[in-house]
Amino acid sequence: MQHASTAPAARPRPRWWTELPLLALVYAAYSAGRLLARGDTSTAIDHGLAILRLEKTLHINAEHPLNRLFTAHPALGIPADFVYASLHYLVTPVVLVWLFRRREALYRRARTWLMTSTVLGLVGFTLMPTCPPRLLDAAHGFVDTMARYSSYGWWGAEASAPRGLGALTNQYAAMPSLHVGWALWCGIVLWRHARHPLVRAAAVAYPLVITFVVMGTANHYFLDAVAGAVVMGVGALLTTPVLRALDRVGALLAGRFPQFAPAVFPRFAPAVDSPIAADSPIVSAECETSPGERIPGQRTASADSTHAGTAGAPDARTRPVPGAEAAARAGAGAARDDAAAAAR
Repeated sequence: MQHASTAPAARPRPRWWTELPLLALVYAAYSAGRLLARGDTSTAIDHGLAILRLEKTLHINAEHPLNRLFTAHPALGIPADFVYASLHYLVTPVVLVWLFRRREALYRRARTWLMTSTVLGLVGFTLMPTCPPRLLDAAHGFVDTMARYSSYGWWGAEASAPRGLGALTNQYAAMPSLHVGWALWCGIVLWRHARHPLVRAAAVAYPLVITFVVMGTANHYFLDAVAGAVVMGVGALLTTPVLRALDRVGALLAGRFPQFAPAVFPRFAPAVDSPIAADSPIVSAECETSPGERIPGQRTASADSTHAGTAGAPDARTRPVPGAEAAARAGAGAARDDAAAAAR
């Protein structure tokens, strides 16, 4: 007997009232971790100078000419400061919401990739506090464009934080550059899953623009940007193991708190309509039979029609076999001949 094929059950759609607190919690932990991982200033300056020396040795210190260009031309420097201070916090949430609403099958993996990479970046801030170029001594040739053009924006002299809130940010969290990492995430997601040619062109341009901006504003070294891309790559490789671990934790919590499973753990809530019901009143339990096969005791249309057509015919079990009937007739005829001969 062959079982009927059933379509796989669709995964529950992510719910905003569980996703929003989760993202807020991760970002709050990330921000708090940055503050706790400030490190001492002298170590951060040593790390920054070591990166600068390495770049000069390799002739890849692109931040020097870009910073001079942005300083000499306010028409470039001021927009770059606005880009640095805003897009990092606007574009990434917009892409997340777009995935949530339009590409829900891809949302969970993309969100986990972003969160995993962000946690890896926090590890980098902790292990290697790094002074950005703008905070080095002026003798090293960098100008803090955020401070120079602060009168045009909402930020002060302390990174891109609003005036008076500079103490709430870690200015020595330069390695890796998550400005570049998050921009790369946005670019890859939009390039792979957007359809409009202009959106896909913006997906290519956005991480490149952010890379030039973070160097031209003297907020990051070139190697910081490279490290940001590497962190996103490692985060992409870890996404599948992290998803499996989250599934195990979610299943454990759903089993421990079944009353909250439908609302908080929809992926692990018990199914209401099972494809094959265990207590199905149907004899076949949604199984289909092979051609010509029927369940014992079941009357089929063909059997009924055959029975109706032969209602007046003798039963096959009482009907003699043709060969045996001929033999019986021949035997009876021979017996009559023998009887006649004996009478004569």
